[in-house]
Amino acid sequence: MTEKKTKQEKQSQQKTKKTQSTLDELGSQVEKFAVLTIRVNEESDKKLRMLVDAGLFKSRSESAAFLIQEGIKKQEPLFTKISSQLNRIDTIKKELQHIISKEMQPIESAPKKSTSKK
Repeated sequence: MTEKKTKQEKQSQQKTKKTQSTLDELGSQVEKFAVLTIRVNEESDKKLRMLVDAGLFKSRSESAAFLIQEGIKKQEPLFTKISSQLNRIDTIKKELQHIISKEMQPIESAPKKSTSKK
C-alpha cells in the first residue's frame, strides 16, 4: 500500500512539474512591454477567469495579454496593410512640410506695411 502511494505521489509531482513548466512557457510568451487599463464586458471577464481557474495563467491580465497577442498574430495581413498606408501618410506629411517651408516667407523678410499718413 505504501509503495503504491509513493508511486502515485511521484506521478502526481511529475504531472504538477510538467503542468507548471507548460504554464511558465505560456507566461513567458506574453512579453511585458506596456501596462494598459482596459474594460471588458462580463462575458469576456468570465472567459479570462476561466483561463486563470484552469491554471493556464496566473492572472486575468496575463490571459488578456495572451489573447490580444494571438489576435494580433491572426490579423497580421490587416496590420501589414495599415502599416503600409501609415507610411504613405508619413511621406505625404513630409512632402507638405517641405512645400510649406518653401512657400512661406520668414516673418522678418515679409513686406512691411507703410504707417505714414499722406
